[in-house]
Amino acid sequence: MIDDTTSPDFPRTMPAHPASSPGTDTWYNPHMHRSPRRTSGLLFASTAAALVVAAVAGTAPAAAAPGDPFRPAMHYTPARNWMNDPNGLVYHNGRYHLFYQHNPSGPGWANMSWGHAVSTDLRTWREQPIAIRGDRDAEIYSGSAVVDHRNTSGFGTAGNPPMVAIYTARYRSGRQAQSLAYSTDDGRTWTKYRGNPVLDRGSTNFRDPKVFWYSTDGSGGYWVMTAVEALDRKVVLYRSDDLLTWRPLSEFGPGSDYRGIWECPDLFPLPVDGNPGRTKWVLVVSHNPATVDVLPPVPDISPRLLKGTGTRYFVGDFDGTRFTADGPPRFVDDGRDFYAGVTFNDAPANKRIMMAWMSNWLYAQQTPTGRWRGAMTLPRELSLRTVAGRPTLISEPIAGQGRTVYSQRDVAVGPDDVTLPVRPRAYRVHAEFRPGTARRFGLTVHKSADGAERTRISYDVAAGTLSVDRTRSGNVLFGPVFPSVESVRVPLRDGKLSLDVYVDASSVEAFAQGGSHTITDLVFPNPASNDISVDSAGGQARLDSLTVTATD
Repeated sequence: MIDDTTSPDFPRTMPAHPASSPGTDTWYNPHMHRSPRRTSGLLFASTAAALVVAAVAGTAPAAAAPGDPFRPAMHYTPARNWMNDPNGLVYHNGRYHLFYQHNPSGPGWANMSWGHAVSTDLRTWREQPIAIRGDRDAEIYSGSAVVDHRNTSGFGTAGNPPMVAIYTARYRSGRQAQSLAYSTDDGRTWTKYRGNPVLDRGSTNFRDPKVFWYSTDGSGGYWVMTAVEALDRKVVLYRSDDLLTWRPLSEFGPGSDYRGIWECPDLFPLPVDGNPGRTKWVLVVSHNPATVDVLPPVPDISPRLLKGTGTRYFVGDFDGTRFTADGPPRFVDDGRDFYAGVTFNDAPANKRIMMAWMSNWLYAQQTPTGRWRGAMTLPRELSLRTVAGRPTLISEPIAGQGRTVYSQRDVAVGPDDVTLPVRPRAYRVHAEFRPGTARRFGLTVHKSADGAERTRISYDVAAGTLSVDRTRSGNVLFGPVFPSVESVRVPLRDGKLSLDVYVDASSVEAFAQGGSHTITDLVFPNPASNDISVDSAGGQARLDSLTVTATD
């Protein structure tokens, strides 16, 4: 949700968007500098069902703004213009700060600066003025932000510790180096450090610093930076005592085994199964393009090639100097539209909360959203849980409670599909399925009255795969690779499939088995296509429970 109605600093009018801004026409997009390799009905048992339909059921859904049908209700988007990677995620003085790659002048990638939004609950966001603006010398690429509680940098005071942003400055020469900006007024205004850059390898692909405080025994510690040499497909680690002077720690990069480039690393600890005595470290890296055909065979890796961009994670150990992976990487999300995922520094109660850019570089600049382009995923609380004998990243969405508009329990499913009597604009579907005799079963959302337009979330029993099919989801012709079916192997647990599907005006986020598997995809349906149905094929499945919760 976006709340800009009461923000005094929200721009009410914007200047006309030039095709290119003076002094910026020679910039190039590093994400696209090499072309990605292309790779290839319901029967409700009335005697058993307990039906609850809230008073709002059947009423007209919340209307999208005229001419803006794809604006989401529960995902952050800027009011206008381009947005990509989340940057500088940090919690400070009761507010979550979301900075992001932003073009202040138009809906395409250019003029990179840091946009800014704040929230007290991760659900309602208020857009702020541009935080760090690019200039004629350098654009402001991705990075992170910390609260310098010990004032190691000297930018603040002991009583007013500064917020410090560590970002990649991309100079006109092509050189990429790490620079600083700081704020002493809770992120309202920012000052670039006069001694920039603070870390320069003389590289044209050294970017995306994520910085955190690494505590040692007692009260000691130091700052650790993870960044990438993107073309070399390696993560480079540095340490500093003051955020100003950095020295190398180590490198991580079995990069010769992967194609494309590495971007947006993150490194953080998580207890396994909630046991603080058993902690593992997670290294997140985004890949462009991300493919699985070049990995050693791993039984539960998705049986398809992910076209375009994706985000993976390694589980392993970090000793303050070097990260060592326990095994090959896995996808954080198996959909097309989850990239540059990073986590908040200093989140309350030591929670590890991730957000990602909900798009894909193969078609990000062609999505049909009009005056704005780019959305963030729902925030997700991360944990490590033992699944099939190894620590697995679990993603639990943070989306608020909403209101229940439909509920059923213990019903037969199949063979005909049945449309539910509710049509909220933004909502969550929770379903607990048993396959029974069905070969396939699932949900259909963003469905037109005649069924010609639809997005299907289905489970293939024989293959053991969950799929999101957006090939008939509405406007799919703006990019040749946009129509797609994304699948991931999802074992049943105790003979059941648990699904939580979050549906917004232009996205579907599916979480299976409590968040151990996720698929995030953009969709661009006709606003009138908002039916929800359930079905099975080849036999009869069983729904232990089905709940629709409106979140708009």
